[in-house]
Amino acid sequence: MTSPSDDRRSTGDRRQFLGLLSLPERRYLTDALRTETVGGVLLLAAAAVALLWANLWPHAYEAVLEYTVGPSGLHLDLPLETWAQDGLLTVFFFVAGIELKREFVAGELRTPSAAALPVVAAVCGVLLPAVLFTVINVAAPNGHPAGWAIPTATDIAFALGVLAVVGSHLPSALRAFLLTLAVVDDLIAILIIAVFYSSGIEFWALGAALAGLVLFWFLHRRGVHGWWLYVPLAVVIWALMHESGVHATVAGVAMGLLLRCHREEGEEQSPGEHIEHLVRPLSAGLAVPVFALFAAGVPVSAEILGEVFTQPAPLGIVIGLLVGKSVGIFGGTWLAARYTRATLNPQLTWSDLVALATVAGIGFTVSLLISDLAFPDDHHLAQLCKEAVLVGSLTCAVVGSLLLKRRNRHYRELYDEENLDEDGDGIPDVYQRQG
Repeated sequence: MTSPSDDRRSTGDRRQFLGLLSLPERRYLTDALRTETVGGVLLLAAAAVALLWANLWPHAYEAVLEYTVGPSGLHLDLPLETWAQDGLLTVFFFVAGIELKREFVAGELRTPSAAALPVVAAVCGVLLPAVLFTVINVAAPNGHPAGWAIPTATDIAFALGVLAVVGSHLPSALRAFLLTLAVVDDLIAILIIAVFYSSGIEFWALGAALAGLVLFWFLHRRGVHGWWLYVPLAVVIWALMHESGVHATVAGVAMGLLLRCHREEGEEQSPGEHIEHLVRPLSAGLAVPVFALFAAGVPVSAEILGEVFTQPAPLGIVIGLLVGKSVGIFGGTWLAARYTRATLNPQLTWSDLVALATVAGIGFTVSLLISDLAFPDDHHLAQLCKEAVLVGSLTCAVVGSLLLKRRNRHYRELYDEENLDEDGDGIPDVYQRQG
């Protein structure tokens, strides 16, 4: 087997795609993926509990979803289901905003040449599922094109949870590409939600929310510290954004993007990295699993599954996730690599990317959210779309896992080589060989 250093020398001046990560980036990735993987397993467990609860005790499940709490004077007397969608997912998008900011200033997106492949892959992985869904639903007399955005999202926690369950020892470069792809995908998703699924804009509330964001940025840039100041301010910004008619999760991603994610002299971590380290376990371990508990409880029966494959909207979701995401991500990456003259790491093959692109077809958290946003007045159709999200995601998980299993022995060899530390100094030997 050739060493990564030999691989890099063999490519000359051409940038290598899916090559060895830098040591700081690898350490950040290891920490982030550890939390997301645990969160993914909790997400799978929460989805399973929701399905059992909704099918064994449906009336109790609906009663919990519709239970209303909150101050009515501020229009925040909301059902628990809405609190999960608009409240808990704000934490998820806050972390996504920090991840995106960090990728732009210190990660894979910091240079145009490095950003080209994951950005093009993410864009193509959004466009093709949307096109396939739209074609299927426009062609059918009873189609519902309004749900075009449902199959466009990749759920990184669910994907990593599946990888943890199947025990695949993926090389860090493949995991990093999947994470970066999902970060760009999250940005596109929040833009879609903000532009296409917001209605009845209250401009006074939107203006006040923007003023709150400016104050948040000003205090942060001035170096003002204290959770007791930022948490109440964040809650006020969230409430104003919710009142404005723009989906409340936009407040989360906006605050995440405002944090400083570059390190200044003497800092071991930037403020953004520090806050992400604190909040990510809350997002992955609590916010997203609880949302799944309230969103994934759909009735399962032979009749309903029959509708999934015969009605245009749910069928478009299944095809969009399984075919659109995998073909879009792989095709976009292959074309971007060809036209940017990037060379694939010789220790990997394009079939590895096909498998990874199939796993990226797992759409769960954001897809379930958009199912409710796309069809707010048609509960049965929204339920069918959620059912289709589960079917499509499960299919992608099974197919992607089988494709990865074929090469698991090779991945294990690469993984062991990446992590070999014979002198026990905490630095893998492969990095010392490269100096």
